[in-house]
Amino acid sequence: MTSSISSTPSTTLTTAPLAPLLTRLFAQAEAATSPAAAAIPRAERERLMRSKTEYLQFYGQLKDLWLPVSPQTGRLLYLLARHAGARNVVEFGTSFGLSTLHLAAALRDNGGGLLITTEFEPSKVAQARAHVAEAGLSDLVDFRAGDALQTLRDGLPASIDLLLLDGAKSLYDDVLDLVEPRLRPGAIVIADNVDYSPDYLTRIRSADGGYLSLPFGEDVEVSLRVG
Repeated sequence: MTSSISSTPSTTLTTAPLAPLLTRLFAQAEAATSPAAAAIPRAERERLMRSKTEYLQFYGQLKDLWLPVSPQTGRLLYLLARHAGARNVVEFGTSFGLSTLHLAAALRDNGGGLLITTEFEPSKVAQARAHVAEAGLSDLVDFRAGDALQTLRDGLPASIDLLLLDGAKSLYDDVLDLVEPRLRPGAIVIADNVDYSPDYLTRIRSADGGYLSLPFGEDVEVSLRVG
């Protein structure tokens, strides 16, 4: 008599080298401190989070902070990208690359693709590149350093399957303007920390805005492009 042993299929997300790398990086993110960021009064920080003119200087002051997605949101990104069969993804706000790693893992398990990710701070781009290389995912990622209002102005795929908004919160509307013409019907848009982006929320939840949208957790919005 023969017996079969069931096993859970492995994924890029849940096996080495990525799984232990993510554990290490989330721990580093949790431990990171920034005297420059700590010196900004709370009211001033709240103002700068919503500024459309001072974001480059502000996020430069936060260069030592990781500002990552949560582990739960990272896994959500992977699940949504896999379910959508995503091949072309755009990410606004690379930081140290934790969200980038989750999205690139989904592309790998979908059979390949392109993740365009953009970040203001050059030192963060360098670290994110190193993390993506350590995970063996560099062939899937196009890093663009600079202001997303310039780096995403051209050179995008004709059809985009998923957009992640997790950079300067005041620019979510502007970045969506750049990418939206290329979002295919059924494309997914995920926005983190949307409590700082009221205009974006009004737009994405509008009955005639071309999206079906709902909140996930405390401050993430998940939207489906239907128009």
